[in-house]
Amino acid sequence: MARQDQANQMRSGKGFIAALDQSGGSTPKALRLYGIAEGSWADDAEMYALIHQMRSRIATSPAFSGDRVVGAILFERTMDSDIGGKPAAEFLWHDRGVVPFLKIDKGLEDETDGVKLMKPIGGLDALLERAVKAGIFGTKERSVIDAANARGIAACVAQQFDLARQVLAHGLMPIIEPEVTISIADKAEAEDILLAEILKNLDALPEGTEVMLKLTLPTRPNLYKPLVDHPKVMRVVALSGGYSRDDANAALAQNTGMIASFSRALTEGLSAQQSDAEFNAALDRAIQSIYDASIT
Repeated sequence: MARQDQANQMRSGKGFIAALDQSGGSTPKALRLYGIAEGSWADDAEMYALIHQMRSRIATSPAFSGDRVVGAILFERTMDSDIGGKPAAEFLWHDRGVVPFLKIDKGLEDETDGVKLMKPIGGLDALLERAVKAGIFGTKERSVIDAANARGIAACVAQQFDLARQVLAHGLMPIIEPEVTISIADKAEAEDILLAEILKNLDALPEGTEVMLKLTLPTRPNLYKPLVDHPKVMRVVALSGGYSRDDANAALAQNTGMIASFSRALTEGLSAQQSDAEFNAALDRAIQSIYDASIT
């Protein structure tokens, strides 16, 4: 029953997905923005302990609940850790009403044909089995598009859908994330190619199959409306991609039916030095602003 409730929330719930999935490469920057300088930790274990404290502080805040935050994406170490004295996924769903997802990609290959494909994910089936047991609803997998290169984008999307089918075979919901870099000169052209490739791959999925999509906010508002309305798409979510929270919210509000899945834009303005009252108030303001942009 819980899984059906989670599916209903992801399909039609009002709010957004919090991306709490910074990994090894992005954790030092996330900690620095949170007010913890590099050199404050002796090794990776201490670094991950610090980022887990930040994530736990967010997840246990009174501001963080399913009435505005419909889902949250976790790093593997977070899934394996406790929040609020319970396994992370269990806490999020049972205590906060937030649907848990797991980031499963292991980084990017070097650029080829204007894209960075995902590196092979060793032990994926075992990881997906653990995720199911932990109460995870779905997964997220990211690759990157750096140019309007038709061959590269086709390869990128094909890889994403191949991985999605493996995720679906375990009864999990894949969030397909072919991120278009916001700074490239041919971003709009890349997005047009991406839309066509996604539609082609969606049409090849069996009837009754659903996936989710996480996409860079498009240059042309409502470009992805055909995906929002597609019967094989549960939800289309937007990544902030380096935009400030205000700019990301403004762009998101112009895209009907897309909701946010922000990481850095969510934690912008939060600091380890803040008192709990200051932290909770700042998080509440951030969540409300992203929620407002997501329900347009």
